[in-house]
Amino acid sequence: MKNFLLLLLCILLFAGCKNSEKDNYKASLDFYGNTSKEEHPGKKLMEMYCYACHDAKTPEEKRLAPPMIAVKTRYVFNNTTKDEFINDVQNWIKNPNEKDARMFGAVRRFGVMTKLPYPEKDVKLIADYIFDNEIEEPEWFQEHRNQNMGKGRRGMQ
Repeated sequence: MKNFLLLLLCILLFAGCKNSEKDNYKASLDFYGNTSKEEHPGKKLMEMYCYACHDAKTPEEKRLAPPMIAVKTRYVFNNTTKDEFINDVQNWIKNPNEKDARMFGAVRRFGVMTKLPYPEKDVKLIADYIFDNEIEEPEWFQEHRNQNMGKGRRGMQ
C-alpha cells in the first residue's frame, strides 16, 4: 500500500512539473516571438456566433445579413478607436433597432438584426478581433464598396 501511495505521489508531482515547465517554456518562447501565434478567441466566437448570418462565403441569394466586412466598414472609420468600436458593437448587440442602424441598405434588405443573448465578454472579444484583423471579403465586396463611396458613407475606409 505504501508503494502504491508513493508511486501515485510521484506521478502527480511529475505531471504537475511537466505542465508548468511546458507553460514556462512556451511563455519564454512567446516573449522572444519564436512561437506560432495562437488564434484570437474572438475569431472563433465570430465564426460560431456571427457567421450563421454574416459569412462572406454565403451566396447572395441565401444571405441573411451583410458579410462582417461590410459591418466593419460601417463602424470603423479613420478616427475610430478600438474602444469606440467595441462599445458601438456591444450597444448594437444589446439593442438592435432601426433608429441606431448604420447600414440602411442592409436594414432595407434584411430587416433589423434580431436581438441576441450573447455574453458581453464574447461580444467584446469578437469586436476586438474584428477591429485589429482583416476580415474575409466576398469577391463582389470591393466593387460594391467603391460604388457606394461618397453616398453618405462618412469616412468609409
